[in-house]
Amino acid sequence: MKNLSEKALIGILIIILMFLCKNIENCKKIHNKAISMAVSDFYHSMERLLLLAKQPLGKTMYIWGGGWNEEDTGAGAEAVTLGVSPKWEKFALKQDKNYDFNATRYQIHDGLDCSGYMGWLVYNLMETEDGKPGYVVSSSKMAKFLAEKGFGEYTESSKVEDWQPGDIMSMEGHVWMALGSCEDGSVVVLHASPPGVTLSGTVLSNGDESKAVKLAKTYMKKYYPKWYEKYGVKACGYEYLTDSDQMRWSEELLKDRYQLRRKKAEDVLEWMFGKIQVEY
Repeated sequence: MKNLSEKALIGILIIILMFLCKNIENCKKIHNKAISMAVSDFYHSMERLLLLAKQPLGKTMYIWGGGWNEEDTGAGAEAVTLGVSPKWEKFALKQDKNYDFNATRYQIHDGLDCSGYMGWLVYNLMETEDGKPGYVVSSSKMAKFLAEKGFGEYTESSKVEDWQPGDIMSMEGHVWMALGSCEDGSVVVLHASPPGVTLSGTVLSNGDESKAVKLAKTYMKKYYPKWYEKYGVKACGYEYLTDSDQMRWSEELLKDRYQLRRKKAEDVLEWMFGKIQVEY
């Protein structure tokens, strides 16, 4: 009887252990799934888009053809590589206030042009490994191209009513990203434009300096002082608002836990960099 009782007890213990192991495995699966979902929500998110967009800011020169391949038909090596090329900052550090982008045309590995920058940004947002097909296309076509990829909604320039953070805006000869609007209707701009990747802002309809321009100047001076000392900030014409087609990211594709899409430009910049006093 003693032996039978021991065997029965051992059997019961084995059953309990099997049950616990099964539940431990289930717990592990649930835990791993939760982690995977959290990582996915961050990877494809508005916050990550803005944080990625910052990476070449103030340390990458405008290079005509930068981000394109040698054939000038699409994305080059840097635009299908995760992370910032160390060549960009190395080249930028050698430049002075007299930098002339016309003298560096097609030095494609040394910096980015407007579509190269946006293509690099989208690739780093959407892809998880190097060398996949890229997103560099003609600047005037990029908003529509990205919308056709299923990333968001396309709106022609004549029908654009507002500018949210993350909106990709295409106009003739240029593509840029909006960082939100100000109370005076101006928009903070992030783009690659001579001399390089920088913050800027649209002027008012009468051509006067706007709150967006003042924000751009203040933040560049504070966080990129060497760049600002060399190049300052060039305002963007009002045509940026009247002549640009829009691609607005799908809310299902890009999660937005901080509700950045709904924020004014001043609040978006504060989230991206930190709060500073801006004199209007």
